[in-house]
Order: sequence, then C-alpha cells, then structure tokens
Amino acid sequence: MARVRYGARTEQEIAAARAAGAKLPDIWSTGVVAVWESDPDVVAAVLPPPLKPAPRPLVRAAISKVDLPGYPLGAGSVAVAATHDDQEGWYPLVMPMTHERALTGGREVFGEPKKLGEVTVERDGLTVRAALARHGIAFVEVRGAVEGPLPLPAEPVEKLDFYFKFLPAVDGSGFDTDPVLVHCLRREKVRALERITGDVVLRESMYDPVADLAVRRLVEITIGEKTTDQRGRVVERVSAQALLPYIHQRYDDPQQILDAPPPRGDGR
Repeated sequence: MARVRYGARTEQEIAAARAAGAKLPDIWSTGVVAVWESDPDVVAAVLPPPLKPAPRPLVRAAISKVDLPGYPLGAGSVAVAATHDDQEGWYPLVMPMTHERALTGGREVFGEPKKLGEVTVERDGLTVRAALARHGIAFVEVRGAVEGPLPLPAEPVEKLDFYFKFLPAVDGSGFDTDPVLVHCLRREKVRALERITGDVVLRESMYDPVADLAVRRLVEITIGEKTTDQRGRVVERVSAQALLPYIHQRYDDPQQILDAPPPRGDGR
C-alpha cells in the first residue's frame, strides 16, 4: 500500500521531526520596537489575575519582518508591562502574523494570542514606517527617521512573556480544563540597533482596541536586526472564573461591536 500521509507516523519519524526542530539555525529579523507610557489604570485593567501591573505603565509594539528561508514572515505584537510573583515581563494582547503556519505552534503550544494580520516594515534611507493592520485598519503605526546607531548588548538579552493557555468548553460555557499560566523566556541576540525619532499612531478598531492604551509619554523607538530563541514552561494553574472575563482578548467576537470606544472628551 502506498504511504498514507494522514496515517500514523512511526516513532523514528516523530523522533527525527523533534530533533530537526531542536536544531534550527539562527533566524534573523528586521524590526521596529516602540515603547511608551500609558494610563496606569488602563494597563491594569487588561491584566488577568494573577498578573499585576509593573512599576511603570509601559506598552510595547514590536513590528518585524522575519527572514525565513523561502517563506518571509511578518510578525508583530502589542504588549503591556506586567509582573508575576517577583518577575517582571510583558503580557501580549495581540500578535498579528502574516501566515497561518506561524499561528498554530504559538497558539497551541504556548497560548500566544496570535491572529492573521498585515505587517509592514519599510525603510527608505533614514525614513522608517512600520504598521500592524487587521480588518483593513492599521491600528498601530510607527513613523520616524533614523537618528543614529545605539550600542549593541555584549551578551544575549533575556526577556519574559506571560501567556494563558486554555481551551474553551465544547458546550460554550467556561473551559474544558483549567487554564494555565505560561512563562516564555526569550534570549535575544542583536547585530544592529539604531535609534528612531518619530511617533506612534494608534487607530480605533473594535477588534484590536489598542487605542485604549494611549501614548502619554514616548519612551523610545528603535530599529534593529535580531535573532531569538525561546523556551516556555507552565508555572501554575489559574482560576477559570477569574480568567473568563478576559478571553475575548483572544478572539474576533462579533459582539465586540457592543464595546464602543470611549466618548471624546473623557481625557483619553
């Protein structure tokens, strides 16, 4: 009988696939990162327990083009600073990716909030524009001019992200199993880094309402060439009841049309 590709793989094939995945070469990306301070109460409001606000109400937008061989990828994220126990890190709210292939592993393994979207990173001389878009709306846009080089870190930089991994219940009520909190530790190597003078534009989108995280003070904008490896671990099971009010962050729910933007003139 000819090989049935949907059939079971042998133990040797499974082991070979696992070994190949563990020996990936460095994959470099060119990306723009913008960090700003927002309103402390707004940042606190998006954090599911047991996450808590960090000392500063920071928001980070990362927008990159990844040099996958024969398969270029656009990847982005918008995250807020957070803490868990005594560890500081970032809690991503949305992670647009340009290909389905980039979604499945991150969502199913780590619980990353990845969604299909459009990612733009453009550089023309000293002029830079980067954007994240979904549903025809560029809900984050970073624009500016390269000011000059920044010193490179001598060693890989470690960064911590927090994710919640869960499965919505089959009957539509709650979860099938208890959700878990995942710590994902990334080691980032940098081979080029430059400072950008510019601004961050947040546009209203009912599906990606990052406009709520208003730019109160711009901290920095950079463009760089980086490669990253990551490893994750489950640190604890979390309260399903406490997490349930936040799971709409993960999905494009048609009922989000009821989540109207704040009226103008409220100070945001």
